[in-house]
Amino acid sequence: MLVETLITTKHEDPVPIIPNALAEMYRDHHTMVFRTAYRITGNAADAEDVLQTVFLRMVRREDAADAIERPENYLRRAAVHAALDLVRARRAGAEVDLDRLPAATSSRPDQGDLRDLLRQELSELPARSAEIFTLRFFEGLTNREIADALGISSITVAVTLHRTRRALQKKLRHKS
Repeated sequence: MLVETLITTKHEDPVPIIPNALAEMYRDHHTMVFRTAYRITGNAADAEDVLQTVFLRMVRREDAADAIERPENYLRRAAVHAALDLVRARRAGAEVDLDRLPAATSSRPDQGDLRDLLRQELSELPARSAEIFTLRFFEGLTNREIADALGISSITVAVTLHRTRRALQKKLRHKS
C-alpha cells in the first residue's frame, strides 16, 4: 500500500531509488543494527529509530553501499554512534525525574537503574571511548576485532577500555 502510494503520488522531491547493493546490505545486517542500537538505548522504539536513521543516511550517500569495504563493521559503528547521539539528545532534553532516582536509603539500585545510569554515563564519554566500550561489552567483540574495525592498535583498545571502565566504575559508585 505504501509503495503504491509512493509510486502514484506526485512529489516535488523525487523518491530516492534504493540501489540493489543497499537493499542487500539491509537484508543482511538490519538485525545486527537493531540489536546494537537496542543494547545501547534499552528501548525497541529507539532502536527502530536508530535503524531507520542508519539506513536513511546510507540512502543519502552519493556512493551508497558500493564503496563500503566491510559493511558489518561500518554499520555496527554507525549504529553505535546514532544510538549514543539519541541517548545524548534525550538526556539533554529531559528533565530529571526525582522519583526514578535510587533512594538514598537503599543500599544499591536495581539492575534497571544501573543500566539507565550506565547509558547516561556512556553518553557523556568521548565518542571514541564510548564506541570502544560499546563494541567490547555490548557487542562482544574482542580487542583485536575492535582494533581491526577501527583501524587502531590492540594496545590502544586495551588502554582505552581500562581507562573507560575505571572512569565508569568511579562515576557509578558515586551515584549508587
